[in-house]
Parts: sequence; structure tokens; C-alpha cells
Amino acid sequence: MKPLSVGVAGLGTVGAGVVKLLRDNAELIAARAGRPIAVTAVSSRDRRRDRGVPVDGLRWYEDATALAADAGVDLVVETIGGSGGTARALVEAALAAGKPVVTANKALLALHGRALAALAEQRGVALAFEAAVAGGIPAIKAVREGLAANQIRRVAGILNGTCNYILTEMRTRGLQFAEVLHEAQKLGYAEADPSFDIDGVDAAHKLAILAALAFNRPVDFSELHVEGIRAVSAVDIAMADALGFRIKLLGIATRTEAGVSARVHPCMVPVASPIARVDGVFNAVVAEGDAVGRVMLEGRGAGAGPTASAVVADIIDIARGRVTPVWGAGAASLSAAPALPMERHRGAYYLRLMVVDRPGVIADVTAVLRDAAISMESMLQRGRAPGEAVPVVVTTHECEEAAMQRAITRLAALDSVLEPPALIRIETL
Repeated sequence: MKPLSVGVAGLGTVGAGVVKLLRDNAELIAARAGRPIAVTAVSSRDRRRDRGVPVDGLRWYEDATALAADAGVDLVVETIGGSGGTARALVEAALAAGKPVVTANKALLALHGRALAALAEQRGVALAFEAAVAGGIPAIKAVREGLAANQIRRVAGILNGTCNYILTEMRTRGLQFAEVLHEAQKLGYAEADPSFDIDGVDAAHKLAILAALAFNRPVDFSELHVEGIRAVSAVDIAMADALGFRIKLLGIATRTEAGVSARVHPCMVPVASPIARVDGVFNAVVAEGDAVGRVMLEGRGAGAGPTASAVVADIIDIARGRVTPVWGAGAASLSAAPALPMERHRGAYYLRLMVVDRPGVIADVTAVLRDAAISMESMLQRGRAPGEAVPVVVTTHECEEAAMQRAITRLAALDSVLEPPALIRIETL
């Protein structure tokens, strides 16, 4: 059978990993794809750079969109990255030319996935993106195909390895956020500008994709509530431990009769929860379906090998003629369930206040919570230091986000509260 000719645009860590994997496992991949798969063209701006994989003899394009127009390329792999610019132009050009696309680009899909899915459906070609969420974990296939018979109620997970590494190191070594971030940058786990990761944006891109798949809705990044981990302190980590929790940055999307909610923020999860034990740079994805119950997948969420593994899995599917609609169903069958604002969220909360240790402070705090109709589950104050700052920690029973935010505004205004209150939501995944 005629080999499937692949063009790879972007020869960074992932792109070079794809070329290497297709060569190293060529015989195995051909058997599983039903035909040989060969990289015949590549696109990158710098021809001289050593990428650890030979590219001699391949057609080379400095203009990525020209790669899409190459008549000898059957399938385009996009590993350039970024939500617009060259990556978007390449994917649009390839789909418009009737060529299937495999991408690892979560930002592109989260922000422009609705239009790209419509173009792929119109042209009758695949747009595959297993590598865009959780690296080597087959999360997309699990949610879209493996759980296709289920009404999925919730999909959630640890979707950013950098944040999970930082929170793990803070807990196991008792270090502050800034210290661990600096170490993570030196080790290559965090970028020189880490804001994309630590502010929750990367995890939010991935959650937007998972939510669209789980609930058969067009992707809409603007619906998400997004918080990062900059405000998580060593005090919070220690208090969580004392209360029987671990702090994790989670993405959580839920469907109810009222609509769909999607949020990324630090969470306290019970130490006995399976997701609490996912440490370091590992990712995890949890899905809950009406028939299957709860399913959890864990593995490496980044790196050349895991991400290339996911890209090549998509190439094999396309070579076999297995094509699934981008969001699990055709555009005419997608859900129009409304998005629920964060103010409507109901849950339990951890609240830490740094207060002046003097009589009457606790009464003031409890009065604010009482007036907001928030019921306390526990209160923890460690040590005494009359006249100095001490942490007071409150955990609450379930209440509405809007009520908690009103309470925080009032608490912050108390003259005995010395810094903005720290709030972390409690989740029982």
C-alpha cells in the first residue's frame, strides 16, 4: 500500500520527537497503521540547528503554509505552537486544502477550535489533537471514544506538570513558592517566563478542550474561570497537611441540568483521594460517566517522548481511516447548554486570615461569616503571639461562591486582618 506522506511543521522538542519516533518504530507503526508512514517534508526557520534527528533528504520549507500546499504531503503535523500567527495559518491552509491535520497545540484549539472544527467538517477531513491535552496520556480518546456511550457528568484533572511539581516540592521540602519556581526554571521544568503555566492559562486551555469533548459543546475559552498558584504559600501547604488535604492546581468541568461550569484554580483535596497522590511533573485526568462511573488516567503530561507518542497515535488513526468529529459529534448535534458563571459554584472552602492576636478578633471573623450565611466546619489557630500577626484558618461547609466573595471583601476590611485573605476551594475528587 502507498505510504502515508507526512509533513511536520515545527522542529522543536515535539516536532523532532515525532520525526524520531516515526523512524525508530517504523515497522511497528506500519503494522498498526496498515501502511508505511514516512516524513517527507518539514518546515522550520533555522536549517542549521542540530535537532538530534537527521533531516537530510527531506523537502524543507521556511514558510509553513507552503508545506500545506505541497502536493506530495498527505497529512500535516503542526508542532509550531501559539494560538495564532503561523500555526493558525498553517492549520487553516491544510484543512482548506482537504488535508488532515494532527496538532499538539492546545492554545490554538482552545481559542479557535470552534472555527477550525467547522472548517474540518466542511472539508471532510480530520483535525486530531490527542497531544494537546496531558501529553502521553490518551485523555482525548478516552473521553471522546472510550466513554462515548456515557453521559459524562464531570471531567477534571491535574493538567499542568510545572504547577504540580512546584506544589509537590513546596510540600515535601517546606519551601516557599518563589524558591521552588527558581529551581524549576534551572531544571527546565518551568520557562524563563513561567506565567503561562503558574497563572493557570495552560491548564485552562486543556480544560476547555476536555470540557468541549466531554459535553459535546463547541469550545469556548472565554467561559472559564482561571486562577494560578502564585498566592499559595508555605503556610497554606502546612495547614492543608494538618487538615488532611493536599493542594493541587485542578481543572474541573461539570455538567448539571442548569448548564456547564469550567474552572481552573488551586484546590484542597483529601489526602486519601487518588489524585492527591499524583506528584511531581505527572498529570492526571478524571472522568465520571453515568454508566462507567469514575475513571482516572495518570502519566507524563509533557516532553518529547510522551507528546510524540500522542501525535503518532493520531497519525495511525488517520492512516487507518478512523476519523471522529472534532468535538465528538457533528456541528448539528452539538449541545447548546449554557455556561454557568463562577458565582453560582457551590462548595466548601479553606480560608486563611493573618490577624493581630488580640481579644475579639475571632468574634469579628465569625460575625462576618454568620452574616453571609456561611457555616464553619472548623477553625484552627496555631500558637499565641499577643499583638503580633498569627494565622487563623477556617474551613466551611458548602456555600455559594458569591456569598464567600462578599464575606472575603468584608473580612479584608477588618482592621485586625493584616493582608488579603487566602481562599482555596475544597474538592472531593
